[in-house]
Amino acid sequence: MMNFKNEEAVSPVIGVILMVAITVILAAVIAAFVFGMTGNVEANKNVVLSANQIADNKLQVTVQSGADLSTLDYLRIEVQSGETNKIFYAYTASAAGNARKVDATTPPNAGTYTTISVGSTYVTPAGALTTGSDHVVIVGHFDDGKQQMLIDTNL
Repeated sequence: MMNFKNEEAVSPVIGVILMVAITVILAAVIAAFVFGMTGNVEANKNVVLSANQIADNKLQVTVQSGADLSTLDYLRIEVQSGETNKIFYAYTASAAGNARKVDATTPPNAGTYTTISVGSTYVTPAGALTTGSDHVVIVGHFDDGKQQMLIDTNL
């Protein structure tokens, strides 16, 4: 039978390295809570839209669902065709009762008014889209002053 003088393996070294790693990770998590680094996380708004091109190169935006529809103040719809940018707005009647214009290309002062709800459809004027590929970005503006991109697609 063979007799070895040093029967130690690498396991004590690996054990020490793992203990140091766990200590560092634990210290980082505790420091994050102590210094308030976790308090800045904001939840995204939940609004689901769809965008389609319909006849006469119009853009049709349909509200599908969303828990935050009641706080949605208006939609800013930007269509980029090559070097040309077109901006449209879909306004709603806000919770404070301020009337907002639907399908407007100017700030809200007059026009038809509605509330944004599931199934609502907003159609831009004819020629908003081209027959080529247009980049469409729809940003929702909410009554708490926050804004969030809801659609970023090519049609």
